[in-house]
Amino acid sequence: MKVDLNSRYGLNPAHSEVVEACKLIEPCDTLDMGCSNGRNAIHLGQLGFNVTAIDTNPGAINMLQSIVNGEEMSNVKAQVYDINNASLSEDYGFINCTVTLMFVNPARINAVIADMQEHTLAGGYNLIVCAMSTEQHPCPVGFPFTLKTDQLREAYAGWELIKYNEDVGTMHNGAKLQFATLLAQKPS
Repeated sequence: MKVDLNSRYGLNPAHSEVVEACKLIEPCDTLDMGCSNGRNAIHLGQLGFNVTAIDTNPGAINMLQSIVNGEEMSNVKAQVYDINNASLSEDYGFINCTVTLMFVNPARINAVIADMQEHTLAGGYNLIVCAMSTEQHPCPVGFPFTLKTDQLREAYAGWELIKYNEDVGTMHNGAKLQFATLLAQKPS
């Protein structure tokens, strides 16, 4: 039986959308954007994905690197990187960006999404989960950025939308929050 490294190291479980996407996506070169302490990167690494995990927080990257080193996970590399730069240098079969975009500089969102798309291999996937703020559901949290209705769908015009919704959920503190969830495949 596989050891749950996330619980061993006190990390939250992998995001449910990452877990679901892995039922469809074969292990490949993967980018975990805004990885924090590595809950998704560790999960993906355990499934055989070659993961590059990036975050702007050196402390989070150091924590992830210590887990990777301790578990001898040669398929996970952690790097400090500011997503606002929108200057990825490698291409990936899967780019995962869950609950990260709302912390990006709003003036850089289009560049960040375009950079993700450009660095996704033909036939590869992007997974995005991001908070929204709409008239019906104004965002109660002061994130620097929130999506508007259909904004993410429009950004992925021409891609196959495997999953897309803009559903309201309840946060751990009871706040109602609307999220856009997208799993899209780049045309081959």
